[in-house]
Amino acid sequence: MSSIPTLLHAQRIDQALSRAPVVPVLSIARIEDAVPLARALVDGGLPVLEVTLRTEAAIGAIRAIREQVPEASVGAGTVLSARDLSAVEAAGAGFAIAPGATDALYAAAGDAQIPLLPGIATASELMHGLELGYQRFKFFPAESSGGIAALKSFAGPFAQAKFCPTGGIDAAKAPAYLALPNVITVGGSWMVPADALASGDWARIANLAREAAALRTAR
Repeated sequence: MSSIPTLLHAQRIDQALSRAPVVPVLSIARIEDAVPLARALVDGGLPVLEVTLRTEAAIGAIRAIREQVPEASVGAGTVLSARDLSAVEAAGAGFAIAPGATDALYAAAGDAQIPLLPGIATASELMHGLELGYQRFKFFPAESSGGIAALKSFAGPFAQAKFCPTGGIDAAKAPAYLALPNVITVGGSWMVPADALASGDWARIANLAREAAALRTAR
């Protein structure tokens, strides 16, 4: 298996994720929603987007955002396999995020041109990723896996690791996560309420994005 040099991989993830304090986690069911949704989020100050592979429209949505909203840094989430990774890379995703990680996915990521943010929930999973040269991880599901206390505990033995915690985080909980030195950004979907997405209320989504963008804390 080939591998991306550790520092280069970390730098590419940091460059992608550090542009905003929150990464909207998006489940886009209608391809026609992709571009206006992305524009609303970017206008609100959240230019880094994670389009999850939970719908049939996901690949088309990534491609449309990439082509029509150049200000956005669009990545793919819920990447579960080598096939998923290949598909999102072909669609133009700038990065891939997985809720966990298997040896097969790590192997595929070693040959991919886009960086992977593998998911971990335990110290053993984190150690396995570190052994393979990774230093940046999705901590998922954050709240039910120990939340802030777990991330504080990871900071001691795994000082080189940094995280994008996702899962159960909302506007009220995000600031405490962002205050941790080993957190780059947080993932969440609270700025895209289901009813606002269904009705195309892009102004409401943009306003919620502005509130989320203001959550950045000084390190």
